[in-house]
Amino acid sequence: MSATIYIPGDSGALALGAEKVAKAIAKELAERGLDARIVRNGSRGAYFLEPMVEVETAGGRQAYGPVKAADVKGLFDAGLLTGGQHRLALGNPEEIPFFAKQTRLTFARCGITDPLSLEDYEKLGGLVGLRKAVAMTPADIVKQVTESGLRGRGGAGFPTGIKWKTVLDTTAERKYIVCNADEGDSATFADRMIMEGDPFVLIEGMAIAGIATGATKGFVYIRSEYPHAVAAMNRAVSIARKAGVLGATVLGSPNAFDMEIRVGAGAYVCGEETSLLNSLEGKRGVVRAKPPLPAIQGLFGKPTVINNVISLASVPVIMDKGAEHYKNFGMGRSRGTIPIQIAGNVKHGGLFEAAFGLSLGEIVDGIGGGTRSGRPVKAVQVGGPLGAYFPRELFDTPFDYEEFAKRDGLIGHAGITVFDDSADMLKMARFAMEFCAIESCGKCTPCRIGSTRGVETIDKISAGIEPEKNLELVADLCNTMKFGSLCALGGFTPYPVMSAIKHFGEDFKPAPARVAAE
Repeated sequence: MSATIYIPGDSGALALGAEKVAKAIAKELAERGLDARIVRNGSRGAYFLEPMVEVETAGGRQAYGPVKAADVKGLFDAGLLTGGQHRLALGNPEEIPFFAKQTRLTFARCGITDPLSLEDYEKLGGLVGLRKAVAMTPADIVKQVTESGLRGRGGAGFPTGIKWKTVLDTTAERKYIVCNADEGDSATFADRMIMEGDPFVLIEGMAIAGIATGATKGFVYIRSEYPHAVAAMNRAVSIARKAGVLGATVLGSPNAFDMEIRVGAGAYVCGEETSLLNSLEGKRGVVRAKPPLPAIQGLFGKPTVINNVISLASVPVIMDKGAEHYKNFGMGRSRGTIPIQIAGNVKHGGLFEAAFGLSLGEIVDGIGGGTRSGRPVKAVQVGGPLGAYFPRELFDTPFDYEEFAKRDGLIGHAGITVFDDSADMLKMARFAMEFCAIESCGKCTPCRIGSTRGVETIDKISAGIEPEKNLELVADLCNTMKFGSLCALGGFTPYPVMSAIKHFGEDFKPAPARVAAE
């Protein structure tokens, strides 16, 4: 039996040189006349160890990393195919602390299987949830998802079951499932990892959502910056359709559900659900006023479920293991697990799936290992470019929707960006306003004009022009944007701005005062 070598084809690993490593390994195998199968898996998510090469041996999988193309010859000399000792040897990947501490439900297969092998997917528990769903009534499926406590993982945290029930209870000749894969927040890559590393779990989740609500058509809206995810999803949909997982008779049942992949042009605002719908319909990506809600009148005016990738990818495990199993993880109203994405100036960057409840300090210091630069952590931004900046004094905050809200923060898509003490928080506040100004769809005045005036006002503070008066003006602008904007782009921009002012006031003092303080 030939050996199997796993080399990630994940975008993050490719950016770190995985393709060069794969070519070097293929070349070495050919030159040495060795028989081995190369599988391009997804990443397990420890990007500080990527490219991480794994070999299936008699004693189980053995990992090596981070591997460079120049290391390959030495790895073969050390007996790579039999798990030989080498300075890059990491042992059993499941025992690497970064992975051993995780609770992997949604990402259980990611980085382990061949992403485009339906056979591998089924061997590791795939399609069990869908098989159970086709034997249930739509109302019972919705009830199970509701009882699991699953909330939207895209940022809003809205209960998934309530959204599904609204669409189920709506009468229409056509209904849709739309997957929001327009992952645009800084420090977020969970959606991309699923689509590239375990695409069938998303397909299965969408099919279950279709059966549960009476929708027969689905769309995955992926940003154009994700070409590898687009390619993987297109191939996976084709494979699933040929295998009868999608089509007129899902797994041989009377239920019909098919889906297709659509590519957006990369506008940040198209991550907002109504802008996304406009884009899907071929219109300009601008925010729609609500009501009507998309669940009542969504894509092409029909009832539509819009869920994030992680929300939909979490459904198969809920249907497989049951609502109670999933609900047992987490705290308060935040149930189940959350894929925390750790990035920025951090030692151990990557994806860490865990039950809700870890403190921010445990995540940054314990899992992330502090800053990569070795300097003290100054601020952590949670929830992408619209998330609040938290100082070390707030590191006792549990990772939970309500706990973050109590401290004027938000979890968002669970992306965490770490900054050391060299960060200038006035510049970070300005960036938030500038980001909003650039990405605004322009439909509402508070977002379009408020962010532009915000940049100008922060520039005046930076120049030492009437700082106290202009700080009051920024606060007033933020209040108008928060309560007057049509969507979260303008509505959430005040979070990073006001948290920077509140927690890092020293950075907003005129230049002489700031120098004196230092």
